[in-house]
Amino acid sequence: MAKRLTVRDLLDARGKHQFAMLRVETLEEAEAAERAGVELLSVPPAMIMDRNFRDAAPTAFAFPGDNFYEIGDTADFLKWAFPLYKNGADGFYCSGSLQTVRAMADHGLPVCGHVGLIPSKATWTGGFKAVGKTLETAKLVYRQCKALEAAGAFAVEIEVVPHSITAAIAEKTGLFLISMGAGPAGHAQYLFTDDVLGQTKGRVPRHAKTYADFAAEYARLQQLRVKAMTAFADEVHSGTYPAPQHLVDSEAEVVADFRDWLERDA
Repeated sequence: MAKRLTVRDLLDARGKHQFAMLRVETLEEAEAAERAGVELLSVPPAMIMDRNFRDAAPTAFAFPGDNFYEIGDTADFLKWAFPLYKNGADGFYCSGSLQTVRAMADHGLPVCGHVGLIPSKATWTGGFKAVGKTLETAKLVYRQCKALEAAGAFAVEIEVVPHSITAAIAEKTGLFLISMGAGPAGHAQYLFTDDVLGQTKGRVPRHAKTYADFAAEYARLQQLRVKAMTAFADEVHSGTYPAPQHLVDSEAEVVADFRDWLERDA
């Protein structure tokens, strides 16, 4: 079995190997990603606490993460992270303040920041669109990277940033860059499993690529559910279910004695 990746492994592989990363929501998805050779996983925090997770994905470098407003301030982030680290988290996604990143790093917790299009903070950059297409916003992304690096982060998710800007930033930072729609200069390429499997409802981001059509399969399965349940309901309503082969019974003598008891003593 391959060994579990470390922070040092990721940093040493910058520019030498492109890592694959997925957001998974279930143990089945985590197991599939592990078997498929996806090295990095973004996971719900509760998954780390599930003792079955490491059976499903023993070698994956796992980042639990949640939005800063779901966790709280710096003290809350530390209280959130310590149990996860104890239970096998490898790194932590943090969209909180630089103070929070610094505090986590000071405690030896591997932190991954977030720059570019940050959905929870998109109002500051004009909504859900690319960040870094102007000189001003390209400088913003770079300065955010350098600030996170100075605060002790080892990695950053760089999301929906022009690929040429990402390439230039990669030359000027020691961070491990996780690209979500930010081009091949990132050291890992990150997508959501929902997009990869074709089960996203509504608009699919430009950077996403679909490799399967689970939506069609789910629709087929739903039709099969309805067909099976309709047949069941029809048989119940007509009296053909349950049939003799679905029943258990007592000996006729026992039934007769029971009925006699009901009439006499019950």
